[in-house]
Amino acid sequence: MPLSRIDPARYSVLLADKVEGFRRAFADVGIPAPQVFASQPLGYRLRAEFRMWHTNERLDYAMFDPADPRRVVPIEDFPPAADAVRALMPKLRACLQADENLRRRIFQVEFLVTLKGEALVSLIYHRRLDAEWEAAAQALAADFGVQVVGRSRGQKIVIGRDWLEEEVEVDGLRLRTCQIEGGFTQPNGEVNRAMLGWARAQAAGLGGDLLELYCGNGNFTVALAPLFDKVLATELSKTSVAAARWGLEANGVSNVLLARMASNEISAAIARERVFQRLQEQNIDLDTYRLSTLFVDPPRAGLDAATLKLARGFDHVLYISCNLVTLRENVSALASTHRVVATAVFDQFPYTDHLESGLLLERCA
Repeated sequence: MPLSRIDPARYSVLLADKVEGFRRAFADVGIPAPQVFASQPLGYRLRAEFRMWHTNERLDYAMFDPADPRRVVPIEDFPPAADAVRALMPKLRACLQADENLRRRIFQVEFLVTLKGEALVSLIYHRRLDAEWEAAAQALAADFGVQVVGRSRGQKIVIGRDWLEEEVEVDGLRLRTCQIEGGFTQPNGEVNRAMLGWARAQAAGLGGDLLELYCGNGNFTVALAPLFDKVLATELSKTSVAAARWGLEANGVSNVLLARMASNEISAAIARERVFQRLQEQNIDLDTYRLSTLFVDPPRAGLDAATLKLARGFDHVLYISCNLVTLRENVSALASTHRVVATAVFDQFPYTDHLESGLLLERCA
């Protein structure tokens, strides 16, 4: 995203264009008008990453011009970033600049902050990190009050923690999640709060048991679990499963079982096409569930054929999407069994063409 495109005065117009694109994509389906959840025009990103550009002894944050990927654009400030990131940027750059142990062959810097106020900085290098680097990084972490992770090929050094605790209030609930360095987290904290609220509003009153696929770190799991009798959540990434387990314990959620399985695997298990030892090892008995609602927040590729087949058997499908093209394809594939009864759009990434969206599908009588 070119920095020149970031203009708060034009934000509402750019968002209106994206919403119109959503409407056009579903014009032939006859869906309800979407609820629109806008972003803050500036200061919305809780994650940011920059190349570190060396010019003689000078060090700069840098990005590359999308029109000319070989042209380096030095960055003094990054208005989309949260205030905590923008406050850290000049202080960190000065610290790296002044300390040879921290500056030498640094390649990239990544920032992760939370609405709760915690911060983590990842420093990535093209060299092996030694005891001198670790001592300098410990001083940096203490001075700035942040967690620090140093990385190079085959090496990871953690100063403090390699994760942050997030806490957001939704419908009077204080929801806590674990955000692991290098793992996926929602980049726009306030829009994520809106997504959680919208998902809860759609799920309210559905009852029965919930199957959640692609649960990640449990961001939606802890928000939706109180609305259902039981929840079976699945995720393939080990680190994400560990983060989700942390969230369940931190929030006192006791009606969720987590299975480390891919979506096509749990689809095969529910269809009784395969028996998985992992389910038995975790004491998950599928016969004890009354699965009537499916919640999915898939990657950009959308739902595969096995998962679409599974979805056709659910009374309700609550779908959060990061790709309008695959969402439209999946809705078409479910058109013979389900109709769209609620829609929403969430502007996670202002000033870009990207738009998150949400649908509630209901099985036809």
